[in-house]
Amino acid sequence: MTSDEADHRSATVPVTNGASKKLPRNVKILGLASLLNDIASEMVFPLLPAFLIQVLHGTKTSLGLMEGVADSVSSLLRLFSGAWSDRAGSRKVFVIFGYALAALARPLSGLAGRQWHLFATRTADRIGKGIRTSPRDALIADSTMPEMRGRAFGFHQAMDHLGAAVGPLLAMLFLFIWPRQLRTLFFLTLIPGILVVVLITVALREKPHSEPKEKPALPQSLRPLNWRFRFYLIALVLFTLGNSSDAFLLVRSSELGVQQSLLPLLWCLFHIVKTVSNLVAGHWTDRTGARPLLIIGWLAYGAVYLCFALASVAWHAWAIFLIYGFVYSLTEPAAKAMVTELVPAERKGLAFGWFHFAIGVGALPSSLIFGWLYDDFGAWTAFGWGATSAALASMLLLIDPAIGRARLPPSHS
Repeated sequence: MTSDEADHRSATVPVTNGASKKLPRNVKILGLASLLNDIASEMVFPLLPAFLIQVLHGTKTSLGLMEGVADSVSSLLRLFSGAWSDRAGSRKVFVIFGYALAALARPLSGLAGRQWHLFATRTADRIGKGIRTSPRDALIADSTMPEMRGRAFGFHQAMDHLGAAVGPLLAMLFLFIWPRQLRTLFFLTLIPGILVVVLITVALREKPHSEPKEKPALPQSLRPLNWRFRFYLIALVLFTLGNSSDAFLLVRSSELGVQQSLLPLLWCLFHIVKTVSNLVAGHWTDRTGARPLLIIGWLAYGAVYLCFALASVAWHAWAIFLIYGFVYSLTEPAAKAMVTELVPAERKGLAFGWFHFAIGVGALPSSLIFGWLYDDFGAWTAFGWGATSAALASMLLLIDPAIGRARLPPSHS
């Protein structure tokens, strides 16, 4: 029996004991790495919009440009790094280098004196993310049985969000003791960044993965991936066009009356909700399949964006932000589990590269369009645009019932 046949058989035969098995060591190590990395990242992210707009005199459009460029470059690199990790037969080196670059770039934000300085450090941070993400996701899939991949991705996202909850709390404590020392806070992110690199280097044990029989020149095309996966990418791009940076949600919260000193607390609570929700959503994904959760999650996302447009006072921002954390978490494990359901085992790195690249294709125009609509037409138009894109993406998944069934046989077209 080939690995493809075994993978397909394990996906189509009902499995009942996946939830009772322990997560593999590598999944736990990568989860801990994400926790530490997000502690560093989210110590500063809730404060970056205010730092750009108030200290460096930027606009919402410039915020959209910064986040859009950073996310797009990151996603483009994820396509190359995923395909390269398939070819190289090793994923660990990409993960180490990506975390190391982010760990060095992030503290340099403390030296920013002009807008382009912050643009450069933010982009370098996202380049590190782009290099590591697809190989890391593929490594999680390599290390995990098919019947528990939703749970594994849910655990990883939960640890990611737990770090994103702890980071703002540390930032609040620091700024309470040393007010207005934002630049020093940025420098301190070097400490958890170094810990991540040491952890991955020492503790991660890479499981050998099968390499593609043919190794075409990079960049690799979509040809090895079946049409159902390509259709999924189209829906993903459409959703991403309206899925702007969460930095705009922090801006909107400030407009509604949430004090700047409380933004890290809001961001912390948001990620606590996402931590718990991801653990639940991972189990739901393994039980129901990825497609139903994606459809429900995207529709609910659109509804939440409409609520942000209609909100008028500070407590609305707190309530909607926390509901948004639950809603968005429904889609995170499901979106990645969908990739493993639609592609053959030896193409996971390439598929995750295209998955993240599709998100990046929509990320730059998304944040630029959102920032422009926000500046020129107001919150209702900007958030209404996001809600419309999410609804249309959900409809695309609804009209193709083949997507989301038990794992499909690999396409050789």
